[in-house]
Amino acid sequence: MLSLGNALNDDDLAEFEGRVRRFLNLDEEEPVVLYGEPKIDGLSATLHYHEGRLALGATRGDGETGEDVTENLRTLRDLPHTLTGADVPERLEVRGEVYIGLADFAALNREREAEGEEAFVNPRNTASGGLRQLDTALTAKRRLRFFAHGWGEVSEALGERQGDVLARLAAWGFALAPHARRCAGLDEARALHREIEAVRPSLDFEIDGVVFKVDRLDWQERLGAAGRAPRWAIAYKFPAEQAETVLHRISISVGRTGALTPVAELEPVYVGGVTVSRATLHNEDVIAERGIRAGDTVVVQRAGDVIPQVVRVIEEKRPAGSEPFVPPAVCPECGSHAVREEGEAVRRCTGGLICPAQALERLRHFVARDAFDIEGLGAKQIEAFWAEGRVKSPADIFDIEEKDGDPHTPLAEREGWGETSAANLFRAIEARRRISLDRFIHALGIRHVGQTTARLLARRYRTVDDWREAMEAAAAPEGESLEALTDIDGIGPVVAQAIVEFVAEPRNGAILDALCERLDIEPFEAPTADSPVAGKTVVFTGKLQQMTRQEAKARAEALGAQVAGSVSRATDYVVAGEEAGSKLKRAEALGVAVLTEDEWLAVASGEAPPPAAEPGGEEGSDGTA
Repeated sequence: MLSLGNALNDDDLAEFEGRVRRFLNLDEEEPVVLYGEPKIDGLSATLHYHEGRLALGATRGDGETGEDVTENLRTLRDLPHTLTGADVPERLEVRGEVYIGLADFAALNREREAEGEEAFVNPRNTASGGLRQLDTALTAKRRLRFFAHGWGEVSEALGERQGDVLARLAAWGFALAPHARRCAGLDEARALHREIEAVRPSLDFEIDGVVFKVDRLDWQERLGAAGRAPRWAIAYKFPAEQAETVLHRISISVGRTGALTPVAELEPVYVGGVTVSRATLHNEDVIAERGIRAGDTVVVQRAGDVIPQVVRVIEEKRPAGSEPFVPPAVCPECGSHAVREEGEAVRRCTGGLICPAQALERLRHFVARDAFDIEGLGAKQIEAFWAEGRVKSPADIFDIEEKDGDPHTPLAEREGWGETSAANLFRAIEARRRISLDRFIHALGIRHVGQTTARLLARRYRTVDDWREAMEAAAAPEGESLEALTDIDGIGPVVAQAIVEFVAEPRNGAILDALCERLDIEPFEAPTADSPVAGKTVVFTGKLQQMTRQEAKARAEALGAQVAGSVSRATDYVVAGEEAGSKLKRAEALGVAVLTEDEWLAVASGEAPPPAAEPGGEEGSDGTA
């Protein structure tokens, strides 16, 4: 299951529509019909039906692996256990949101208060916690509900348009969010957004925007996804809820890459469904631009209804004697010099791994849900293990059971732990000794390397040994592999330099050695292993006629190929369109196979075998393309 990109205003929505047009190479007269529906503020879930019967239900998890909550989902009052109606497919995956109605939420809190229990904070967290209960009876008491909004794997095509398929889901017994409809263009989409925002206060469930999807399913398929977000959908969010409070002081938080982030310590205030006591101030430039000082009365909002931030100061309420913020000259955690490099907005600690805050944040990142995701080992447990010296390096995590009790108190005897919980943690750690290469690279916490970049690296180098060997070669004086690294589409010089610097640091090398000794790091598997172009490196040059360059790249990657930006000896095919230039000449000189657009499509589909490369000349001494 994918996550959505966000639009915050009409211009963002127009840019989304423009990206769709450019990707599909549409004429200006061709309408882009969108399907809009309220964005439910709940918990994503997926339901698998076999022969019309509910067989499996799961949370979204990290987008690839979720949590089995089948029995809890069976307690939802409006979720069909058996599909009714005509033409139910043999296999069907339905996706949607689990939520709790506002009236039910209020009634639930009244019941809890009458029983002397603490009230729940907000409906979303209540729904999320309820769906993950071990006791289905407790889940049933939460009065959860489900809106369907999409589908995944299916044994047969369900229709040609988004709206038509949703209508079929409704006919089979699924509840759909109200106020959803087709929009013939941007004007109708903007009007629907305003209409839904206007009725938002009267709805019995929380929403935080409107999701717009390209209505034509054949266009959705061509558009595909970029990273973890579909190109054919976007969430047009509502303006964030705001509240007024007092900023008592500005503290400094040290991140895993050494960034010193100023944080507003606030008088607690309820905004966007949660109580906020801290908010990011981003960097010293933002503080200066907004004139933020300790003691100010400020307006706080939850950006994207997630991250609290200070948006402005109410200067008429400023106390006498307040002083402007002065950026720290040293790291508050380790005392190392703090510097702000030219062209950077943030100040950074120069202490590296000797800085305890950086080391601790790297460990927190290492066990995060989108990294190793070890059940029972979250930020709180890592912090405690760090404080007592049980875990100082990522590799120490995988020695916890072996070294339990030496020299520390056995985990089962510690407060808050027992034999069962300790054994569960040991099993969870053992289960994570096997991990995919892309998740492993992401878990390392290399600056600028998120999930998408980690996947690009895994796709190119395939195994952890090949990746490390290439990075070490790139870090060497006059490293030849650095050019190959920046040749990966999506990795520029700044990202490449950050990766090389990480690998070149001896202490990081020691950490990598220790992890590789303890882990089974799975080689990257191409998305379509049986594709004739899986694992091949392709370069596109010139003007293509049947698709845009962006779509050609997306199609090639979906088939497991690697798309490069320049031609080298490692290139398998160069696809040459009209007016191809230096890349075509270089391919001919190196003996790289050159295909026309039609030949490439035939090879990619398996309709024709790839031509053999011709023996070529020598690579230019300057390595230019």
